[in-house]
Amino acid sequence: MIEAQKTKPVLPQGIYGITAEKFSRGRSNIEVVQAMIAGGIKIIQYREKRPDKSHRQMLSECRRIRDLTRAAGVLFIVNDYVDIALLAEADGVHVGQDDLPVADVRRLLGPHKLIGLSTHAIAQARQAVAEGADYIGVGPIFATLTKEDVVDPVGLEYLHTAVRDIDLPIAAIGGIKAHNIAEVARHGAKTICLVTEIVEAEDIAARVRSLSEAIRV
Repeated sequence: MIEAQKTKPVLPQGIYGITAEKFSRGRSNIEVVQAMIAGGIKIIQYREKRPDKSHRQMLSECRRIRDLTRAAGVLFIVNDYVDIALLAEADGVHVGQDDLPVADVRRLLGPHKLIGLSTHAIAQARQAVAEGADYIGVGPIFATLTKEDVVDPVGLEYLHTAVRDIDLPIAAIGGIKAHNIAEVARHGAKTICLVTEIVEAEDIAARVRSLSEAIRV
């Protein structure tokens, strides 16, 4: 029997949810993901920055999240950990400027997984294209406290330039909230990442729905 040819997934437009258990009001990453899915989200990234959580625990969570996202038809990305992404059968990996190079991540993941790369300047975005990234993160657009090693905000000007000049899907990220998400969308972002604005919400599903409505500009 001939095996069906695999195709690489495409970065969905809309709200890109990112886990952050530290800010989730005591809820687990699994509970947060279930609520995101209930809100109609189409892409979720597992990002775990807690030093007390072992790789074994993270893999267990990612396998559970993979089951949930697969059943719901939601794209699943793992931040940083290529090994966990592979073992959990995630759809791809998102890496930063100081993580493994895109070419090496591709060698590990193969041709059918998504690779996203964080960028903070147009030169990095152009390099991402040259290296074979499938999409780029553009940010932080505004100041953010969810990461301790974050660079200074890049502002909306870089987003506008990247949308105009870079021939890759773009995910805007960093300090994006309900009060400024429509402005980010007006500058051309089709996929917009949020962390605390989602995971801190009392009703996560309702927050995802309201954010999705806010970017229909």
